[in-house]
Amino acid sequence: MIAKFLRLAVIGALLLVVVENRNAALFARRQDAATQSIEARKLLDEGVEAYKDGQIDGAIADFQRAKDLDPTLLNAQLHLATAYSGQYIPGVTSPENAVHGEKALHEFKQILEKYSDNLSAIDGAGSILYNMASSPFDASKLEESKSYQRKHIELKPEDPEPYYWIGVIDWNIAYRANRSLREDHNQSPEATGPLPPALAMEFQQKYGEIVDEGITSMRKAMELRSDYEDAMAYLNLLYHQKADMEVSSGAREADVKTADDLVDEVRAIKARKMNSSQGPQ
Repeated sequence: MIAKFLRLAVIGALLLVVVENRNAALFARRQDAATQSIEARKLLDEGVEAYKDGQIDGAIADFQRAKDLDPTLLNAQLHLATAYSGQYIPGVTSPENAVHGEKALHEFKQILEKYSDNLSAIDGAGSILYNMASSPFDASKLEESKSYQRKHIELKPEDPEPYYWIGVIDWNIAYRANRSLREDHNQSPEATGPLPPALAMEFQQKYGEIVDEGITSMRKAMELRSDYEDAMAYLNLLYHQKADMEVSSGAREADVKTADDLVDEVRAIKARKMNSSQGPQ
């Protein structure tokens, strides 16, 4: 009986030691996590200052270390992605530049895996994809960029900017296709005259929906911001693409007139803004 009691006492003591050790280990891990979180925030602040001073590589190293120490520190991830994005130079085709773009996109996408409604990451991904699509021209990247603008609209449909960017992307796709079509049929890619009827029909069949989407998006952007000059300028360009799809001269002239009216509207807005900034004389 006594022996059984002693065995139970020993087992109880051992269990108590195990529990105490587990508690101690848990406390130590929490302490380590707290220490790492503090260090991560310190590195984040240092990275921000380095970035402001133009020390981009140093800032990236700080942001990466902060992210590694505290994977929940969202601002470290956003700053890291933004810093990589800032290193990317549109139009430069070097392997190093491409790496900057891919790293930026990777970081933005990683953020969205955890925070699918983060507008900064959504806009960042859309922006870097748009820039990366310029040279060499990549329509698939433009379409992917457009998908992020649509995500923004789903979250904040009252913002004019994503509608504007959809219109810009649609114009880019149509403009490139127009140039390519002219080149393929022995026309100057810089030509501005009407396309032959057969080419106009081909252009409309392949890209009519894209141009219509661009026009609708730009008009929505202007509806949300009545003095959106850049949207009006691109809407003008989109109507010129639409004009190249018209077979009849009357329809083409109507599109060109709509485009010209937008130029007059932009001039009027600029004049109003100039007069407003000068104030009463």
